[in-house]
Amino acid sequence: MTAQNPPATAPQDRLGVGNIVSELRALRVASQRSRYGDGALPALPSRKEMITIVDGLVAALFPRHFGPPELTPNSVDGYLTFILEKTLRALEEQVSRELKLNSHGSGTTALNDAARAAEIAVAFAQSLPKVRALLDADIRAALEGDPAARSHDEIVFCYPGVAAVIRHRLAHQLYLLGAPMLARVIAEMAHSETGIDIHPGATIDESFFIDHGTGVVIGETARIGKHVRLYQAVTLGAKRFEVDEDGALVKGKDRHPILEDNVVVYAGATILGRITIGKGSSIGGNVWLTHSVPPGSNITQAKARSDSFDNGGGI
Repeated sequence: MTAQNPPATAPQDRLGVGNIVSELRALRVASQRSRYGDGALPALPSRKEMITIVDGLVAALFPRHFGPPELTPNSVDGYLTFILEKTLRALEEQVSRELKLNSHGSGTTALNDAARAAEIAVAFAQSLPKVRALLDADIRAALEGDPAARSHDEIVFCYPGVAAVIRHRLAHQLYLLGAPMLARVIAEMAHSETGIDIHPGATIDESFFIDHGTGVVIGETARIGKHVRLYQAVTLGAKRFEVDEDGALVKGKDRHPILEDNVVVYAGATILGRITIGKGSSIGGNVWLTHSVPPGSNITQAKARSDSFDNGGGI
């Protein structure tokens, strides 16, 4: 006599997944309705697609380092034509999504958003030679400023500060052209990869070098001149946030530091507020600075004082 298989039964939802899904749906619908109303939801830009786009742009800027390993001098231009056409078309689609998201419910037509996205994509494409020229100056600054740097190729391949600046210079162009969300996506990708947080709105001139770099933070309205060098854990931040009469944050105000040409800021320094660090100044490690300093300044921490006390004296 053989044992019979037990009758098949419907699986029980012992984890309560069905109820969780229902509650999440209700919360999601309420959130979406508060932002978009009751109409169709606008398509969102894709972070995953932006990763592919940025990889393509970086490869186009430095094809020998980040392009296919089989590239030869005779095949580089053909590869650039292919990768740029593919990448820029994909970028145009993502820009169009951001514009449609921003204009949702405003009465702007999809045709206008698409035309503007095409304009932004063309302007961005035209900026790439300028971006490459700036990056060449940044790489030279790293080679000249770091005694451990052995070659241009090592810097391009290995230096997190250069990786972050490559992506910042791409993100900054999108920020200026009117795609700030995509710019911020690129900035946060770089932040995740390098530990360096540069807001895409920050204006950074040529020959910029971040040495080591972990923990560097540069705010949206910071302005950095030529031949500036930062070390790890430097913050160029805001001292305070203005609020309006209703207590809401006032956005768009200049609130981050200005570093003039040839400034060096050493590890752990914190510079806050809309202050100016004059040309050729040196800001020492772990300095906390909230006031402007004139050109040629050398700012260090207060010197440590050593006192000795006998038998509890001085307590």
